[in-house]
Amino acid sequence: MRILGIETSCDETAVSIITGNRGRLKIEAHVVSSQIATHRKYGGVVPEVAARHHVHNMIPVIMEALRTTHRTPDDIDAIAVTRGPGLITSLRVGVQTAKTLSYVWNKPLIGVNHMEGHVYANWLDQSNITFPVLCLVVSGGHTQLILMTDHGQYRLLGQTRDDAAGEAFDKVAKMLKLPYPGGPRIQKLAVKGNAQRFNFPRPMLNQNNDDFSFAGLKTAVLTVLTNHYQSKKPPLADICASFQQAVIDVLVQKTIRAANQYHTKSVILAGGVAANQPLREQLKQAVRTLNPRIKYGTPPLSLCTDNATMIAMAGYAQARKKRFDDWHTMEADPNWELV
Repeated sequence: MRILGIETSCDETAVSIITGNRGRLKIEAHVVSSQIATHRKYGGVVPEVAARHHVHNMIPVIMEALRTTHRTPDDIDAIAVTRGPGLITSLRVGVQTAKTLSYVWNKPLIGVNHMEGHVYANWLDQSNITFPVLCLVVSGGHTQLILMTDHGQYRLLGQTRDDAAGEAFDKVAKMLKLPYPGGPRIQKLAVKGNAQRFNFPRPMLNQNNDDFSFAGLKTAVLTVLTNHYQSKKPPLADICASFQQAVIDVLVQKTIRAANQYHTKSVILAGGVAANQPLREQLKQAVRTLNPRIKYGTPPLSLCTDNATMIAMAGYAQARKKRFDDWHTMEADPNWELV
């Protein structure tokens, strides 16, 4: 089965073609047209600008995916597209494109939840996954612990009560006057810093639940900058290292606690923040310490940030169960929750 995936939830115009055979997945095309350079001067994504770029880039990106794989519409078995959550103006470009192609090419249509796509970015190497799976989903808009008992079966264990982890990274980077996007900049500076220099709080770490909170940690960084470094240059590397470690401590310890409580057989990391190398390594070590038999999975770095391959892989899982959408009625939903 060959799936064409489309992703336009934010500022990446992405198209992918994958093939699946008895659950084994292979990437044929992985095309992403990034808008980072465009939005950097604004310090963040401007929805109207992102949508205009999607309109401009959508067809060329689709054509490039078909051209590089020497495929034609006849070779495509189904079309998967991000239906939400995300920026409504951006989502509509991808959804309307997919609906049009579904009608013109006479192909089944699959609406995919963006966060489910991030989870399925781990399915490229299925040897690391056995149900039940504990998913730590960390991105700019979400921080969630999700228990996955089978394909398409999710239970929300906990989530952030305010800022998502990725949002906290970006806001702290802005406080430190680092260029957009902020997360990778913080990680790069943290390598040179002392993570013990500042004793930033670990919010909700000792509370008996699976929820998160990062607004207070962000405020703690602002307090340090305001009280101590108004008239002199702050030690950026030390602040970045201390902040990053505080976030990682909360994410890792909360995940391990849930993995132990729910007796999960696999732990996987997903979302844009999954590209953070210290988080990947420390969570892996913590899982091994808890139980060496628990399988641990992380997506390839190229599949951590927004891309259409993850959408195509989630679409493939739905297509195997014959779960398709009606192109007449399917619409973008910017607030669509996975669970």
